Amino acid sequence: MSALIRASLSRIAPLPAFTVEPLPHVDWATGDYVLGEVSGLPGQGVGIELTDGRMMQVDLGDRVLGAFGVRCATLEATGTWEGIGPDGRMSAMTAAGLFGRLSSRSPLIPNLIELCYRGHVLADGRKATMGAFALPHSGHDFTQPVLLVIGSSMSAGKTRTAQILIRRLRALGLRVLAAKLTGAGRYRDLLAMRDAGAEWVFDFVDAGLPSTVCPVAEYRQAATALLSRMALAAADVAVIEAGASPLEPYNGDVAVALLEPYLRLTVLCTADPYAVVGMMQAFGRRPDLVAGIACNTDAGQALIDKLTGLPSLRLLDPATWPWLDGLLRERFVRA
Repeated sequence: MSALIRASLSRIAPLPAFTVEPLPHVDWATGDYVLGEVSGLPGQGVGIELTDGRMMQVDLGDRVLGAFGVRCATLEATGTWEGIGPDGRMSAMTAAGLFGRLSSRSPLIPNLIELCYRGHVLADGRKATMGAFALPHSGHDFTQPVLLVIGSSMSAGKTRTAQILIRRLRALGLRVLAAKLTGAGRYRDLLAMRDAGAEWVFDFVDAGLPSTVCPVAEYRQAATALLSRMALAAADVAVIEAGASPLEPYNGDVAVALLEPYLRLTVLCTADPYAVVGMMQAFGRRPDLVAGIACNTDAGQALIDKLTGLPSLRLLDPATWPWLDGLLRERFVRA
């Protein structure tokens, strides 16, 4: 018997009972919950992330509940639900269940899960959408001190850096909120930050977005509501990841603009020293610290210093933590 698998993009939606019905393409939209039947198995290590964050391998015929969306990952894959044709063929563009027709895929990543559209999820006879389950605006203004982690690309070390920063802030006796404001939804990043000691975790999925590739006005409204919910947490500092540069369509520039009044420290993660220069030009700002994969060797750090004069730290090395703790204490610990 084939399984019904709920991907993690549906973690915000209880959906105790629902039906599935194919709808005409004209009625489709970003954030629609849909059911896809697995028609092609993926490469090694590719699965579906469940609503609790656990990974599951799929078999042919399994039905996966995910959401329509858009992905524009420079190093992995691109695609959109709008590219799905009459044959209903689509892919799980992320393990979280972001469904669309691929337009390109890097040969360096395994084949993704292939699916066939079987219909929209209907609750009480109406189309179920991520937006319908988004956290509403709390009526409060976000004013928490922010430690911003930005990155040049995927796999630059942002989430691992955020974990270490959270641990060091906790060691200083601070209560930490962690959030991811841009990207394509994966629950594992939030769980990693919670494991590091963040008491509250949020991301754009909580705001009803499958990814942040969407119109600016839509993103700004969703992000503002999300920040208002974050404002309810009794946190001393918010560690916030905004991964994409303003030159990419993930609304990273909008996210940074919303956070600007509350920024106390900006950490840039890159996979290449030269990307530090590109990100400084793209964001129009100098980060306080460079971390991530580009800092894994003395040569990388020396080149960053030569190119920019910025301090860089190999945060995986505990020998760097006293200097880091001093910086965090200066920016976030009240006298």
